Amino acid sequence: MSLWQEYRQPTTLSEAIEDLQNAPQPAVPIAGGTDLLLDIKQGRHKPVHTLIDVTGVIEMNVVEIRDDMLFIGAAVPVNHIINNPLVIEHAQALVDSSSLIAGPQVRNTATLGGNVAHALPAAEATIAMVALDAQAEIANAEGLRRSPLMNLFLGPGKSSIDKTCELIAGFYIPQNEPNQASAFKRIMRPQGVALPILNCAVWVERQKDKISDVRIAVGPGGPTPFRATEAETQLIGNILNDKTMVSAVESLLGQAKFRTSPLRATQKYRQHIVVNLFKETLDQAWKRANQ
Repeated sequence: MSLWQEYRQPTTLSEAIEDLQNAPQPAVPIAGGTDLLLDIKQGRHKPVHTLIDVTGVIEMNVVEIRDDMLFIGAAVPVNHIINNPLVIEHAQALVDSSSLIAGPQVRNTATLGGNVAHALPAAEATIAMVALDAQAEIANAEGLRRSPLMNLFLGPGKSSIDKTCELIAGFYIPQNEPNQASAFKRIMRPQGVALPILNCAVWVERQKDKISDVRIAVGPGGPTPFRATEAETQLIGNILNDKTMVSAVESLLGQAKFRTSPLRATQKYRQHIVVNLFKETLDQAWKRANQ
């Protein structure tokens, strides 16, 4: 039995939105399909009549500086992100995280938009972009609008995007300035299982030995991608040393809502390993910011 009945390939955003609204329903967008097709086949997604392939949409395949920010189209394959000079310069955490997504074959087809649209609280690229303060560009029949990335997530697998009439067109990330940098690290189950136990991303701005600004993202630290704002408050304006690090870790542990997952790890184990994971990620971002 076919997983779908009709397949469309728009080349512009307006065509994609028109197809999404007017094609025989149910209609859903597809890019790499590395999550969607498995979900349909295994019954985790309702039946689909029309697949709308957005990989040919020109506006969604761009990586460029736009409005003084780094813009990455939602249909850009993950491997292109890893090797793009602009992403390497301005979004190191996204390069780090994208290089860890699945294996080479998946990275050749999987897209940044799909990683975010799947709305999982521990998705690698999503956690990196939370720390990078990314904004999503949403397309619908009325045009384009921007939304803070965190506003897209309602719960595990639940997005605020109206998939009957809206698409994620791309993402805006602030450019790196001098003394700013980011990093991403993860701890995962043995290779082949491909399930992260814990992901961490940090963006930092330093002024000599003082942290002038910082953003910390951890996943899963709750039902949606988690921003450790209380730990950030402990660090901002202070010299990075053992004392401030202890305070930041205590705040992170107090704010995060780790849970036990039978496929990944227990709550206590996550609370244990996040300490060194956070320290190592901050340390790498800190060193990069001084280069």
